[in-house]
Amino acid sequence: MRLAVVMIGLSLLTSCDTGTEQRDEVASTRTVQRPYVPVPPGVIPRGTAAQEAALAAPGPQVTPGLIARGEERFRAFCSPCHGLSGRGDGTVVSRGFPPPPSYHEERVKALSAEQIATVITEGRGRMFSYADRVLPEDRWAIAHYVKQLQAEGGTPMRQGEASP
Repeated sequence: MRLAVVMIGLSLLTSCDTGTEQRDEVASTRTVQRPYVPVPPGVIPRGTAAQEAALAAPGPQVTPGLIARGEERFRAFCSPCHGLSGRGDGTVVSRGFPPPPSYHEERVKALSAEQIATVITEGRGRMFSYADRVLPEDRWAIAHYVKQLQAEGGTPMRQGEASP
């Protein structure tokens, strides 16, 4: 009897297993694939390859239409903080938010249009990224408008006026 109890006990102990070997094997061979869902037209691409291609230098050719689009987008997205003249005197500043740098400071004037488009994309300092709000082509338009605003000394061009 004693021998039978020992044999049953040993067989139970040897048959017990944690099961981790099988679980690890299954987990390592299983791949998870996302289903393919076509992207609707007009959606901002989130992948870095598409974003890098859209923001590759030298960017789009500067035209009066591009500058006008940049002014429109600047007024919508940038002027609440930077102000219409780019001096950092937007409406949020009057409500207690710290002023952003003026576009007319030498260090900001030294930025290229590509660098400005990158700041719009990635953010900098207190400014958060606008990559999910502003299309890549509009970032270029805003950047070129800012360069023009800097050249004109902060006097915003009226829509429809030709630049000198």
